[in-house]
Amino acid sequence: MQVEVETLTIELSTVPSDDRPVFITGNFCKWLPDLEEYRMTMVSPGHYRYQFQDDADLPDPIEYKYTRGGWNQVELDRAGRPYANRFIKAGETLIRDSVIRWQTDLLAKSDVSPIIETVSEHFEIAQFSKTRRVRVLLPHEYYDNPDQRFPVLYMTDGQNLFGEGSEYGNWEIDQSLAKLARIGRAGVIVVALDHGEEDRIQELSPYDNPKLGKGHGAKFLQFIAGPLKTHIDAKYRTKTDRLNTGIGGSSVGGLLAAYAALMFPQTFGKFLVFSPALWISEKVYFDAIHFFEPFETRIYLYAGGKEGAHMIPNVNKLKETLETQSFGYSRVKIKSSVDAKGEHEEKQWSKEFPKAFEWLFFE
Repeated sequence: MQVEVETLTIELSTVPSDDRPVFITGNFCKWLPDLEEYRMTMVSPGHYRYQFQDDADLPDPIEYKYTRGGWNQVELDRAGRPYANRFIKAGETLIRDSVIRWQTDLLAKSDVSPIIETVSEHFEIAQFSKTRRVRVLLPHEYYDNPDQRFPVLYMTDGQNLFGEGSEYGNWEIDQSLAKLARIGRAGVIVVALDHGEEDRIQELSPYDNPKLGKGHGAKFLQFIAGPLKTHIDAKYRTKTDRLNTGIGGSSVGGLLAAYAALMFPQTFGKFLVFSPALWISEKVYFDAIHFFEPFETRIYLYAGGKEGAHMIPNVNKLKETLETQSFGYSRVKIKSSVDAKGEHEEKQWSKEFPKAFEWLFFE
């Protein structure tokens, strides 16, 4: 049904810091997102107006949306999803809308690398009477969308994860996150905790070992789940619930992440477990027998074929134990990945990281 509208004016308020033009599109123009004749007039920064011609034949109802010049730059809702179609019924003459967020044209944005910030060079760990450097990698759009909140992934061995890396190698997660951002799959805050150098194994291992000494991993997890998480949630726009909080690491850090799945399910819901040092203690399998998590949980297990004769069998044993204990609970998802040629090194974990990251947070 076609109706004749005497005068229809649409006024829009939105973020003033975005200087891209605003277009209105809908069923009156075949949903073309950037027609010049439907470009809105900027009245003042952040305020726009469009007036249809008096004799325009418009559908009833009118369906429409706003764009910044293309479907890759469409209006978004508060949660970051494309906004549902808007409607105008016949007879209405003045519409006032607001848009709080816009999709960024990633093809036009030259740099989508994560924003790296130092939380503290000397963050106090009361459990050990020590301090540690803590850094974050924020999504590239973090400061563009002041209303958006993000999941968080806590990762150990921060020295080896990005930038220059360390003498042991580099995961290059900053480069992986930039590539994932191009397909809209990097919207997670990564918190990188440096390890304790010569104290690394004792700090990260949750189990005692006759040769390695006492393990303090449970205390380290108490620090992450307590003071550190409290600080990160207060300083940054995080999604604080367990399903949006993950922890990950490799080797002894992988063992720590696996232990977190068993003992800290109230805090963490996603686990990145690479090449876990399960050889440190058989007790991990007994703890796994008591694994029970009725809430949604995701665990990504990785093992390489050149990490010793026991790595793949140990990881398979852990996976089978966890699956047996969570049988019947479809909310618990465990994915394993094996590379027959994979070695125990940062280069290999760098290769595996984007696969695990995408599955944990975006699949």
